[in-house]
Amino acid sequence: MLILASSATAPSIATQLFGSGLIGVREGLETGIVVMILIAFLVKSDRRDALKWVWLGVAAAVAMVVGIFVAIHFGTSTVTGMAAELISGIASLVAVVIVTAMVLWMRKAAASISGHLKAGMSKALAVGPLAVAAMAFFAVGREGVETALLLVGYAENAAGSAWPLVGLVLGIVVAAGLTVLLYFGAVRIDFAKFFRYTGIFLIVVAAGILAYGVRALQIAGWLPGGSNLAFDASSTFDTSSWYGTVLQGIFNFRPDPTVFQVVAWLVYVVVVLPLFLRPTPPKSAPAPAEDEPTADQTSDLPA
Repeated sequence: MLILASSATAPSIATQLFGSGLIGVREGLETGIVVMILIAFLVKSDRRDALKWVWLGVAAAVAMVVGIFVAIHFGTSTVTGMAAELISGIASLVAVVIVTAMVLWMRKAAASISGHLKAGMSKALAVGPLAVAAMAFFAVGREGVETALLLVGYAENAAGSAWPLVGLVLGIVVAAGLTVLLYFGAVRIDFAKFFRYTGIFLIVVAAGILAYGVRALQIAGWLPGGSNLAFDASSTFDTSSWYGTVLQGIFNFRPDPTVFQVVAWLVYVVVVLPLFLRPTPPKSAPAPAEDEPTADQTSDLPA
């Protein structure tokens, strides 16, 4: 008999903290870079008066993201039975679609995101304070929604635990500290390599979320093959071991996946990973301005 995914034993606290914390660092740093570019642009443009509106937009975006995460994390824990599996499955699939789109978009936009943000902020400054706040809200909110959706799998696997949220907050705090150091030139990061490797990590995490969603929908009866297992390593796979908690807690691995789950995981990785890793075609546009950063530079920072 199938066991409901929501009734599975929660991963260890360390695993929940590490997995969600790593996502928090990656996504938090990505968001921090966006904020850093906006602030640096306003400082260089002698428009410090608009900084408060940027921070207002950032605060509103953060509040929205926290609300989304809390709704996903604690809202699903109040629903039981097949309804919980159905909600978890649909939420997981939606998360995979949005996260995949964002990861692939960032791959192409990383080198030119600074120019787009500057152009957008110039237009917002011409319109007024609310436009500046809205610009910051959408720029940060876009990254934040991706972060909240990435933790769908953690919200379900943790059986209502608050540790994924704690890990996410700790990761964001670390990212905020790194962003401040970047702003003042205390540290430098090769962003091309950072986003490349963490992007690979996010794709594998998303593949696990996809497999989790498939299983949930099979349990709910929306997808076939719920009793057709690809293999069953439950007798040899120790879910309480360090490797068991890491694989289960971070990558949503389970020792008894269905054939549909394995196929979905493999197809996703085989299709999305090459798309993400393929070389970005060179642009024929003019060379960037002196303060225009490339994917592995931080020249947006004030001297």
